[in-house]
This record gives sequence, structure tokens and C-alpha cells, in this order.
Amino acid sequence: MEMPFQIKELLERIESAGYKAYLVGGCVRDSLMGAQPHDFDIAASSVPSETARIFADCRVIETGIKHGTVTVLYKGLSIEITTFRVDGEYSDGRHPESVSFSSNIEDDLSRRDFTINGMAYGLKDGFIDPFGGKADIGAKIIRCIGDPDKRFSEDALRILRALRFSARLGFTIEEKTKAAMLSRKSDLKKISAERIFSELQQILCGNYIKRVMLEFHEIFSEILPPLAVQVGYDQNSKYHNSTLYEHTARAVEAAPCDPLMRLVMLFHDMGKPQCRTNGEDGAGHYYSHADASMKIADELLRRFKCDNSRRITICEVVKYHDIPIDTSRRYIRKMMSKIGYDIFRYVMLAHMADDSAKADFVLPRVEIEREILDIAEEIASEQPCLTVKDLAVSGRDLSAIVPPSPKMGEILKQLLGEVVEETLPNEKNALIERAKQLL
Repeated sequence: MEMPFQIKELLERIESAGYKAYLVGGCVRDSLMGAQPHDFDIAASSVPSETARIFADCRVIETGIKHGTVTVLYKGLSIEITTFRVDGEYSDGRHPESVSFSSNIEDDLSRRDFTINGMAYGLKDGFIDPFGGKADIGAKIIRCIGDPDKRFSEDALRILRALRFSARLGFTIEEKTKAAMLSRKSDLKKISAERIFSELQQILCGNYIKRVMLEFHEIFSEILPPLAVQVGYDQNSKYHNSTLYEHTARAVEAAPCDPLMRLVMLFHDMGKPQCRTNGEDGAGHYYSHADASMKIADELLRRFKCDNSRRITICEVVKYHDIPIDTSRRYIRKMMSKIGYDIFRYVMLAHMADDSAKADFVLPRVEIEREILDIAEEIASEQPCLTVKDLAVSGRDLSAIVPPSPKMGEILKQLLGEVVEETLPNEKNALIERAKQLL
């Protein structure tokens, strides 16, 4: 197994002191899958005080001393070293009440969540795989170690971790593991909103998110209740060839692999059911559903404690996700002036993902939307005047004509509108003369 020289030296030093040491978890899994590991975690038979003594010449931080973990700063790397351990009871459905140390690596591996994460690698022993993780990697299966119901009752967050691995790796979740996930889904209420939000974003960014969303709609509905009504919901619209929930799943997967855009598409149609009206022909119409979806998104993001800047951006994009499209530079400049280039760019990406998930006859619009995005990028590169602060005049320049007042604000706004529409040059003298006319 390839590893940085610092990791090899750490393992060698621990073993030279008479203890056992192994790489564990994700780095072993990724290595067996042919991927380059980014994080390396070490499990050792030495207890924290012994580990600290082995690395007395290094800075040692008592990261999680209660659980047997210390962090060693070694030749430019920060590496966690945790004593082999056995977890006690999980009374809160998240954390073990107690931890006892062990001298056996298999004891440590047996407490982990899935077989693909229950492997270790030692310099002398090579790969340690007591639960068939390597075979499950070959078969592309996510399987719990031991009793799945017990694993999820210990820590319900493992339910979302299983979805994350499935969405990211494209692995199928083994039937008993899947059944336990579904039966234990209500336990997710024990998990903090922040932890759920962190996992949700990683799940959404998986390349296989559509399949996972469709297969596990009960779990997604558990953490995002407004999705429940979408399942099986017939939109009765010529623009759609799937249920509302399937459309959402397809739109999420069609969006760029960026947490912000994937969240936008997850939320973009949440307000549809409450806005439905039926035309004379019985077809469904969803006027103002973007505003309704924005309000739901805002409520959910606040519950998830999303930072304000991202929350506001996501909600703005949801609000404008179905604005009319027009390839004229005048229209594009006006929209960029109204909502800003960054939001407009996200909105066009949302348009493209949305239309990619609709009926086939809608698909040609995606190329038009891509053209609009290209034009917007071209306009942005020209550093155009799109806001009042970009005007070649300021309130001070106009103060000789009109004193600071709401009227001045109206004039500046009018000047901006004409500059954006390219009917007035953004030149100081021309703007002052036009301001006099407006007065």
C-alpha cells in the first residue's frame, strides 16, 4: 500500500517500541479501490500515554484522549493515532457511553460501520480483512459489520453515511442493511441538524445521486418532509414525463457537482404541490411555485443552520429558477443588473438542470440556455455598468442639480436603467445632462 514517507515512519516507530500499528478506515478502502487516499488514520495497541512517550520529540495534542486519540505533528503532517478500542453502550443513539482499550486490531475493526471500512493495513501483516470488505468492494456492495439493526441503533448517522457511500461509489446497499436503514430512519431525529446537513451535501454531490434518491425516498423524506408529497405526484403537465419526485432527483443529478447547485435543484420545486391549479383541459399549472419553494428552502436551511450567505444565495436562485429566457444582450444585461452576475449564472445553470429533467421536446432549450450563459460571461468580462456604483456619476456629482433626497435616488436608478439598456453612454457629461432632462 502506497503511503507518504511520514506515515511509514510513524508506523515503524510505534512497532519498534513493541506495539502493533495499522492504517485503518477510508485510506485502506480507497487504496484497494485504486484511488489515492488523502487522509491517513492510524490505530495502535499503545494507549495514549504510551503513544505520547514514543513521540516525545514531536508535538502531541490530546485530541480525543477520552476515546484514545492523540494527534501527532510529524514532519509537516498532522496524524491521528487511536488506541485499539471496544465501544460501550450507545444510549443516546450517537456516542458510546464508555470506551475500553484492546490489544487486538480485530476488536477495533468489529466496532466500525461497514465492511468496506472495516479493514486495516500493517507494514508486516499486510491487509487485515476479517469481515470481507475486499470482496464487498469487488461486488460493489455496502454491508454492515455484524447486525445492521444494532449498527444503526448505535449511531443513526450511519444511515446517511451508507447513502453517501452509495451515491459516491455507485455501490448497492445489501438487503439486510437496507431493511435496517428503513426501519431505523426515525432515529435520524436524534442527530443534530448540522451533522445531517453536512452528510446531505456530500450525498447530493455523488455521481449516483438519482438512483439513491429514488431507492431511498423514505429516508430523504424523513430529513426533508416537503419531499414526501412529491413521491408519486403526477404533475399532469406536457412539459414533464415523470413524477415530481423523480423530476427532482433527475434535476439534482443534472446540476453541476457543487453543493450549492445540488441544493438549489433539491429545493427548486418543493412549493409546487401547494401552488397547483388545473386548467380547463385538466392540465396542472404551478404559478408562483418558485416563491413558495424559496420560502420552504429558507425555512429548511435555517433549521439546518446553513450560513447566511449561502442560504441567501440558494434562496435567490430558487426564486428566479424559472424566469423567462431570452438570448438578447439587452435582456441579459437587465437581468444581470437586477440580480447580479453570480446569481444570474447560477439561475442559468438551474434552468439547464431543470430542463434536462423534463420531457424530451424541452431538451433543445438547454442549448439556448448554454448560449445565454456564454453571452453573460462575455458581458461580465467587459466589466459593464450594472449597478448604481458603476455609474460614471455619483450622488455628489448630482448634488448641484438636486439635493440628496429620494428624488436623487430615483434619478440615479433611471440613469442606470438607460445605461444597462445601452440607450445612454456611461459618461459623466452625458449622465449629468440626462439628469437635468429628467428633472
